[in-house]
Amino acid sequence: MQNTNSRRNFIKNSAALFALSSIKASGLEAFSLGPARRVALIGTGWYGKSDLFRLMQVTPTAVVGLCDVDKNQLQGAASLIAARSASNNNIPLYADYRKMLAEQKPEIVLIGSPDHWHALQAIESIQSGAHVYLQKPISVDVMEGEAILAAARKYNRTVQVGTQRRSTPHLMEAKKNIVDAGLLGKVHHVEMCCYYHMRSSNNPSVQEVPNFLDYQMWTGPAPFRPYDGLPHRRWWRAFMEYGNGIMGDMCIHMFDTVRWMLDLGWPNRISSTGGIYGSNPGKSNIADSQTAIFEYENLNCVWQHRSWGTAADPEYPWSFKIYGENGTLCGSTLKFDFIPSGKGEKIHRDVVLEKEKYPEDLTEKDIELFAAPATREHMKNFLASIDNNSRPVADIEEGHISTASCILANMAMKLQRPLVYDPVKRIVKNDREATALLKRDYRSPWKHPHHLLS
Repeated sequence: MQNTNSRRNFIKNSAALFALSSIKASGLEAFSLGPARRVALIGTGWYGKSDLFRLMQVTPTAVVGLCDVDKNQLQGAASLIAARSASNNNIPLYADYRKMLAEQKPEIVLIGSPDHWHALQAIESIQSGAHVYLQKPISVDVMEGEAILAAARKYNRTVQVGTQRRSTPHLMEAKKNIVDAGLLGKVHHVEMCCYYHMRSSNNPSVQEVPNFLDYQMWTGPAPFRPYDGLPHRRWWRAFMEYGNGIMGDMCIHMFDTVRWMLDLGWPNRISSTGGIYGSNPGKSNIADSQTAIFEYENLNCVWQHRSWGTAADPEYPWSFKIYGENGTLCGSTLKFDFIPSGKGEKIHRDVVLEKEKYPEDLTEKDIELFAAPATREHMKNFLASIDNNSRPVADIEEGHISTASCILANMAMKLQRPLVYDPVKRIVKNDREATALLKRDYRSPWKHPHHLLS
């Protein structure tokens, strides 16, 4: 028995040393020395690969599976990952995530697929025994989010949501040294915004589905749209069939940041107005203009987006502003500014890009340099939570509150009335019509996971 254990430890330690020696990223974290994490990725597009690369930078990683319904995208991802790490050659490739989970039994699953797939893939990954790093928004309807949360708690799995502003170094400093230190005084108003021109106005014709894409599987539980070009990157975000519009894509980041900064839970009430107001709308059916109010006791958090015109504050086109009695905190992915109301010094910080520590960032195609340090910190927090069996900074419950609040804002805009959600009873109070919208219909043969709540 002694010899067997020694042999197992030798193999285990040798695998860890090999994984470490083969990682080409220069900034591998010392705390992560140990057996390589067995990781699988579902959705090998832009941000799926980006999340995996950030994980590879902070811990020895054995990629045991890649899954995508686009064969070209899948093969391209495998080549890039192999170039990053000699230990990740000959990665098993899959078109069906269910088969990958069953065959590989990964320790960690990263989910970077489009929003309409998040719930089913997250739940089945959890049920397979994996811990999950789930991109935001976690769901397209509220009951999907409730089901993911229920699964995570039932199977005691760690789920970190990709709302990495909670791990953005300069914003962590702002929370600690400005908000928590009391420099703002009492806070009674928050403004959040996005003025990027990110809503597509394209109007492509229906096309033949290319042989390298399984479009039926890509569509999955979502309503079926005639194929009119590769949906990757930005095109699928133009449709409410697959996501929650700019509200679910961009507001969730800033609203989640504000909730974390101010220690806020569920809003007391949510209202919203908006629609498609700009010219040349194209095929897209998401709102190009929207205002939402998330109400708390003696505090309103107000969101505004426009995908046309100019930003209200060109210095902070995608941002939050927290107004306190003693000063104002402006924050974004790139910087923060604290402006005191009276006497006192202004405080300014810029994002630190870590280009010297991680020079490979500079050659990575389409990388968001400003987000890379935050995602690395987010991954380290995720790993520590797995090892310590603790809740991560962006635990699934926090991701659910932020996601569901944005979904409810879209519902309030559609119904043209304020909504009050009861997370205990999982209903919209005194509103049967709104409650019915908390769960969308799934396309056959896919089954909505709301049964996990019974």
